[in-house]
Amino acid sequence: MAKTENKAAIELPLNEILGGDCVAAMDALPASSVDLIFADPPYNLQLKGHLHRPDNSRVDAVDDHWDQFTSFQAYDRFTHDWLRAARRILKPNGAIWVIGSYHNVFRLGTALQDQGYWLLNDVIWRKSNPMPNFRGKRLTNAHETLIWASKSESSKYTFNYEAMKALNEGTQMRSDWVLPICTGHERLKNAEGEKAHPTQKPESLLHRVLLATTNPGDVVLDPFFGTGTTGAVAKMLGRNFIGIEREEEYRTVAAERISRVRKLDAEALAVTGSKRAEPRVPFGTLVERGMLRPGENLYSIGNRHSAKIRADGTLVGLDDVKGSIHQVGARLEGAPSCNGWTYWHIQREGKLISIDTLRQQIRAEMV
Repeated sequence: MAKTENKAAIELPLNEILGGDCVAAMDALPASSVDLIFADPPYNLQLKGHLHRPDNSRVDAVDDHWDQFTSFQAYDRFTHDWLRAARRILKPNGAIWVIGSYHNVFRLGTALQDQGYWLLNDVIWRKSNPMPNFRGKRLTNAHETLIWASKSESSKYTFNYEAMKALNEGTQMRSDWVLPICTGHERLKNAEGEKAHPTQKPESLLHRVLLATTNPGDVVLDPFFGTGTTGAVAKMLGRNFIGIEREEEYRTVAAERISRVRKLDAEALAVTGSKRAEPRVPFGTLVERGMLRPGENLYSIGNRHSAKIRADGTLVGLDDVKGSIHQVGARLEGAPSCNGWTYWHIQREGKLISIDTLRQQIRAEMV
């Protein structure tokens, strides 16, 4: 067993797949030892009879024994039991993702709140290639719902906002995700050439979840491990995983799959960090350090406006406008606010250089 980096050096079965019941397995783990839980529990589809396509071929639906419960009450008891066990092992700033269909996701949401979790977002995974509705009696079921919740309302959960924004080409990541279902070479097959697992999730979905809400080295637990999508993506992204799966057939497939995964190198694992987390550098520091001199002029792009640097790190511009780099920029533009770091430039060797470049030089020294 490997050791976590907790102060108490608690030992955890990192990067292992545990057999048996998920509640018992989680109860055996130390309290407050896991950073994130991703759970894809049984859907309790309540299927009656077989489903066939128009050509009378049978659909490989989810009719396995592990998805069958005697009643809604039995399913609710099961849900409350595993969510209780999951919450105990989450760190104070930990979080959980659960995914479900319309059959169970509303019951999951209620149970999460009953157990004391704090709901952060619900995410609609819109499938770009959903299975059609063969009977033609309902709308094509083209989405599943993920619920993201922290352990408590006060949890300081991980959210890599800038990384998600970068992943979405500079636009805030929304709560509707268009991703394909698991098909083609990604779909694992058993020895008979059939689907190894009926609800295997695509790696793209787990990539987004783990990139958004964990950091390299974090511990991610999946209590319904199946064929190991969570473990495979966690390994690739430099996270530790703990899988729990009671079906031996799935554990075997998952172990073989994960053994083929290569972890990304440190440079590839680095993601866009939060600007708020960067060290604060006052504009006056640039003046104190001699990187900018009192009396020098700063210029906006295109030289539309200029302002003179004063000894205390403030600026004075046209019509005696005075204040910080942000206040003067906003006044000159007639705008409610202005990011002075990106607005103002200094002239060096006939070229305009953003003063933010100078700020980044100081930040680099703080690392």
